[in-house]
Amino acid sequence: MNHYVGPEFQQIETVHWRDLEARGGFRPRQQPLLVKGAVERWPASQQWTFDKLAELRRPDGSEVVTSFQNGLVEQGVTREPVIQPVAPYLRKLADAAATIRAGRIDDIGLLPNRRRQSLAEGERFHLDWNYLKTFTADQVYLAQWYILNEFPELRQHFEIGQLWPGLRRTWEYTFIGPANTVTGLHYDFPNNWFCQVSGVKEFLLFPPDQSPQMCKSRKYDWGATLSDIDISRLDEQPAERESFARAEGLYARVEAGDALFVPSRTWHAVVSLEPSISLAVFGLTPWEILAGGLPSETRALLHRLHLYRWGNCTCHRMQHAPASQGALT
Repeated sequence: MNHYVGPEFQQIETVHWRDLEARGGFRPRQQPLLVKGAVERWPASQQWTFDKLAELRRPDGSEVVTSFQNGLVEQGVTREPVIQPVAPYLRKLADAAATIRAGRIDDIGLLPNRRRQSLAEGERFHLDWNYLKTFTADQVYLAQWYILNEFPELRQHFEIGQLWPGLRRTWEYTFIGPANTVTGLHYDFPNNWFCQVSGVKEFLLFPPDQSPQMCKSRKYDWGATLSDIDISRLDEQPAERESFARAEGLYARVEAGDALFVPSRTWHAVVSLEPSISLAVFGLTPWEILAGGLPSETRALLHRLHLYRWGNCTCHRMQHAPASQGALT
């Protein structure tokens, strides 16, 4: 990919949480928004460290054992998850985070921070896709851990209602993993507030009008629509790479203490630059549940009955990775 230019990007709209409050707070919108410092004022910024989360125990005192994502699930073959204790994994991440030298993080990434800071407001730019060549797909990732359901006392560490007022049902998932992990290109049905507790992540976002360039996959995932574009393997996907290059996107560098609003049906991929702890809060208003929930639940039921995309999904292991067969229906 030495000469691959790829999509053209602009930096995302960004506001500090104090300025957002001075404007009357967050209002419903269709565009992504990065809110700097929103999470810093919440107890999670001090209470959610790798070491402190490693101390969690079940009510009977036993260690926490859960399912870990094994490789990139959004593209290709979905591997069997890895079942293992949480505490040793978190302590290794704590050690890895401690060894990262101050300042090094500014020099790495698809858009190194030093280069990003030199961009003029509204300037368009391209990313360095060669950065992903150093990544491995063999890392396990504690993704979509329903931690607030297992440990409801931790819910008080987040004050998401301050950022996202209004009546809605929410689902909260924790993502904890090492540097150099990738979340594949997809979009979610609900809106999402992505809260970065520690570490730094790069978000690549594409609004719904860019869907013709996103190569929709037939692989089934509850609540999400996936892409056949694997940003970590673009040099192996000539057709997808060509389509992807015609897209126009937004770039967000999400640092510890930030919150990112990802609107419904906004395509996005995520690259982790450091060991990270993140909480994704998905939410639907009563009307959104009525308007969009029924079709989603119908597909889920048909899938469980082996009548819709059975064997080509993120919830059951695929024996073979089927070729792309056009748009998701």
